Amino acid sequence: MPKDAEPRPCSIADTLDIIGERWTILAIRELFHGVRRFDGIARNTGASRDILTTRLRKLESAGLIRRERYSDHPPRHEYHLTAAGRELGEVLLALAKWGDRHLNADDPPVRWHHSCGELLDPAMVCAHCGGPAVSGAHTPVGRGVLNA
Repeated sequence: MPKDAEPRPCSIADTLDIIGERWTILAIRELFHGVRRFDGIARNTGASRDILTTRLRKLESAGLIRRERYSDHPPRHEYHLTAAGRELGEVLLALAKWGDRHLNADDPPVRWHHSCGELLDPAMVCAHCGGPAVSGAHTPVGRGVLNA
């Protein structure tokens, strides 16, 4: 990076510092699927044990997951999403929707059903007016906004 570069302040960059790595987001995916134990998370993500250990510790220190001991001899833990971790569900649904549309359009690997019984088609909307939150429909304001 050039010496005079000033990266734009951004919550996206801050979030990616925590969850922006493949094994991290896949571990979170497994927790959403109800997989709580280390061996299951490792099996379903394909992550090596040392990498997964590091990623789970980072998620725990960031307050996105918590460990609960389920065995004393040997010591074993289950992992649970915190409220902050559960909020990442919307992110996972958005990633899955994009992947289904652009990578797996013929046969999405997972189909989600809403509690109403219909196939889930997640949509991000403005909480104020209900309009779609799509590219070009919003204007950034605040720190780091560059006016051209």
